[in-house]
Amino acid sequence: MSTFSAPALVATGLLLAAPCVHAQAAEPTPKPASEPASEPASEPPRAAEPPVIHISEEGFTLSSSDKAFVLKLRGQLQGDGRFYFEDTDRTGTNTFLIRRMRPILDGTLFGFIDFRFMPDFGVGQSVIQDAFIDFRPGEWVRLRAGRFKTPFGLELLQSDMDNPFIERSLTVDLVPNRDEGLELHGEGEGGRWQYSLAAVNGDPDGASTDANPDDSFDLVARVFALPFKGREPSFLQGLGLGLAVTRGLQFGNTTNTGLAPWRSPGQEIIFSYLNNAGTGETVTAHGQHLRITPQGHFYWGHFGLLAEYVRSSQEVRIADARARLHHHAWQTSVSWVFGGKASFEGARPTTPFNPKTLEGGALEVAARYHALDVDDATFPRFANPAQSVSEARGFGVATTFAFNRRVRFALNFHRTNYVGGAPDGGDRLPENVLLSRFQLTF
Repeated sequence: MSTFSAPALVATGLLLAAPCVHAQAAEPTPKPASEPASEPASEPPRAAEPPVIHISEEGFTLSSSDKAFVLKLRGQLQGDGRFYFEDTDRTGTNTFLIRRMRPILDGTLFGFIDFRFMPDFGVGQSVIQDAFIDFRPGEWVRLRAGRFKTPFGLELLQSDMDNPFIERSLTVDLVPNRDEGLELHGEGEGGRWQYSLAAVNGDPDGASTDANPDDSFDLVARVFALPFKGREPSFLQGLGLGLAVTRGLQFGNTTNTGLAPWRSPGQEIIFSYLNNAGTGETVTAHGQHLRITPQGHFYWGHFGLLAEYVRSSQEVRIADARARLHHHAWQTSVSWVFGGKASFEGARPTTPFNPKTLEGGALEVAARYHALDVDDATFPRFANPAQSVSEARGFGVATTFAFNRRVRFALNFHRTNYVGGAPDGGDRLPENVLLSRFQLTF
């Protein structure tokens, strides 16, 4: 059976109708004078333009011809390995795992409303990481609503797909992660300055929340500038400096304390507040929580540098005891890319890897030193010194081979030294961990 497309049928109909129209024109029929003139023939409706389908390393995109409606399907898969050395206390478990498995759905509606939905099925869990909409009347002002990254920590705002290290630094223990709320944000002068103002439920340090445990909200403000972007001197175009602050009142209870444990680069718990609902010895957030972080990065050619300092000041309570605790963390990391360019958006190979010639790709080598200091007033009333460390100092090295912008293989080694946290009252043994990752994104 033959198959005809819609355009072919329309064309055939027009050809068949053409002789009839000509005959009527050759021998017109006279009309009575009283008969009104006939209405001019209406033009046939224009066929709707077909949608545009585009497939590339950026994902699968379906859009209208004018780009007013866009649907983009992307994804992220990270297969990790963790291997601990000199771990006589067996605090870490050697394992392979799916660290992140995220389908990502991005889109645009009516040309000025963007949205994202990103669940995560990694580490044997099912959580929603991002779910928000952006009302976008212009680049200089956007209104975001839903669940998103709190605009605060620099390293956390860098996508984990682009970070040269497999796990983030100790600074994230004091940084809010994802939260629900509203965010007014934007940029100007081609991205030379950026700002964010947000009202969110309020995360504990180093964690995300799904709901507000009290009636209070956190206010977040962040400014970041790349003053030389697109200007001379060219070697300063990758210089970025910023400052972020959060402030709010947080009140926990024995069910939801408003506090979270902190983890090492090997993802082992190294600090937690006292939590024993049976005896009533449970520490809860109780009062003002203030954070501040100066931050910056510098990228020039093959070289990259990122640094930030975080200070978290929080009021806590246990029974009748109350205190304001001040915790600090900082990190500095440097990187060099062979065969490509360094950037905040990750290493960019000059040419993609060619499996036939074994040429192309880029090798990124990075080193990081980071630290976490817990307020001395935390012990022993609010945390057990035989279980939680009071200080952590770590050094890490990373190598990442980027086959292209979407496929990477990485190896990291991290050593972290501790003060306190041992059952005998001494220092917890250092953590030595080798991390591996094979990553695919599209």
